[in-house]
Amino acid sequence: MVQFNDWCDSVDTPLGNHHVRVITGRPAGIPTGIQLTAAAIPGHYAAEERVARALARLGKAGAAGMVTDLLPQAPQIRSGDLGEIYATEWINAQSGYRAPIKRLRWKDHRDMAMRGDDVIGMILDPETQRLRFLKTEAKSRIDLRAQTLTEARAGLDKDGGLPSAHALSFISARLLELGDLPLADAIDDALLRHGIPVESVRHLLFTFSGNAPQALLEQSLQAYPGPITQWGIGLHVAGHAAFVGAVYAQVIANAN
Repeated sequence: MVQFNDWCDSVDTPLGNHHVRVITGRPAGIPTGIQLTAAAIPGHYAAEERVARALARLGKAGAAGMVTDLLPQAPQIRSGDLGEIYATEWINAQSGYRAPIKRLRWKDHRDMAMRGDDVIGMILDPETQRLRFLKTEAKSRIDLRAQTLTEARAGLDKDGGLPSAHALSFISARLLELGDLPLADAIDDALLRHGIPVESVRHLLFTFSGNAPQALLEQSLQAYPGPITQWGIGLHVAGHAAFVGAVYAQVIANAN
């Protein structure tokens, strides 16, 4: 787990029914952030069991080669992947929801971005025994601009603001493969039996950027006219491009 509190400071801003949190990497904490992130990344590209099996069968060099071969080479794809990884890590650690799969394990190619909803968190409502969803768009930019948040808003508003049936079916199929039958069944029930009411959905706009995202996130959430509660989470790390490069270099060094 990335443990944001070990290397970042957070500031929360309520906006009516919505909420903005800016997480800023402390200059002295950047080396810690690099180490923690690099330790978490391999599990987003390959199951721990797969790495362990490669280690047992092929030795350290073989396992290191497998991990390295899964990592994207293009800086832009690395940046985008890391934004999605951070969103997934934040959801699982701090949101109260669970992102049940690590999508990047199923990429078509290491230097291609994945399609569909970036991340979907979910939690079983103890009263209704039905799922509640956190539909997420993650954006990573050296210099975050309003246009990027407009693109994210378009993604969140697709399918009437609900998680797409295709994305949920993909998660359900992966959970069946992983043996999590109860959650797979709950997703299928939401899709095929109960439907997904708007009130059971929340949106998360997650940004990872080299510039401060506070004003942009506030403007985006305040301009949203719909009924779905919005969260804006902005991870701000100065020297964004160098940080992303250092993280992936550390992953390769760790593997070797």
